[in-house]
Amino acid sequence: MQKYAFLALSAAALFGASTPLAKLLLHDISPVTLAGLLYLGSGAGLFVVRLIRSRFRPDRAKKEFELEAGDYPWLAGAVLAGGIIAPVMLMWGLSGATASAASLLLNFESIITTLVAAAIFREAVGSRIWLASLVMLAGGLLLSYDPDARFNLSLNSIAVIGACLMWAIDNNLTRRISASDPTTIAMIKGLAAGAVNIILGQYGGDAMPGLWSLASSMTLGFFSYGLSLVLFIYALRHLGSARTGAHFSTAPFIGAAVAILALNEPFTLMFAGALLLMVLATWLVLTEQHEHEHEHEFMKHSHEHTHDEHHQHEHDGTEGPEPHTHAHVHLPLRHAHPHLPDIHHRHEH
Repeated sequence: MQKYAFLALSAAALFGASTPLAKLLLHDISPVTLAGLLYLGSGAGLFVVRLIRSRFRPDRAKKEFELEAGDYPWLAGAVLAGGIIAPVMLMWGLSGATASAASLLLNFESIITTLVAAAIFREAVGSRIWLASLVMLAGGLLLSYDPDARFNLSLNSIAVIGACLMWAIDNNLTRRISASDPTTIAMIKGLAAGAVNIILGQYGGDAMPGLWSLASSMTLGFFSYGLSLVLFIYALRHLGSARTGAHFSTAPFIGAAVAILALNEPFTLMFAGALLLMVLATWLVLTEQHEHEHEHEFMKHSHEHTHDEHHQHEHDGTEGPEPHTHAHVHLPLRHAHPHLPDIHHRHEH
């Protein structure tokens, strides 16, 4: 399980590092167009990765299960909520709210993700995860606190919170299809969200940047949005939305650390205090123990697996060496062992 926590933290590192680097690009590109280019760079880059993988690593390509017809409504909902509605709400919110106020409000994404996971998608969220989410929220608020900021609860501020809600829904919808190929999911989300945001930017009168800025923003998008999202989906597959979201909340701290190291921004007591809270929250999630007797209902699906206590199905000899991917059946099973809300443990509590 720590391996998948590391993937979530790595996703946060890639995404968090993009914030100070994107600031450098904002001198030549408007915010909406930059968001579109970052998304488009992620989708285009992952499209190339898929081509290379299918050409030179067909064995690896076969280990990931491709999306089925029933997955596309979930994916469409995720793209609509997180790739289209959320950026539009955020940009509209920023137009009438101060940047410092918006930074404070954006810290609510993790706790809203946990609320949506528990209340709507019935994910098991224990007291330790709630506490970690609140500690991470406190750290984020401390990190982005500005004593001179003007803050009032306006429609623009509500729009920023609404963007957090849309990203929370996106996270939970993506979890429903996380057993499928993460590269394909992230590629589709990147291409769709990138195209929509660039169209919105052009509609708003934005000018397209020069070749150097264009290439830089798309390259940054490939790493900070594309690869980051692939790692995030792998973590969703094994950890669930709430725990992955808690780990991903370290992104602002990583972004602040990159700004201190690369852009010579000052190291403040606020950052030190926020860093301590981040470490505490991460420790709370990493050391969680969740074990009880639970029942597995009949299930048929496909994903990469090895033979363990959850995979005792028959084979016809064409599946290849383990780990392998093929459609298989899970018969009803009742037992007890440590587990997290992965694709096999989404039972009631």
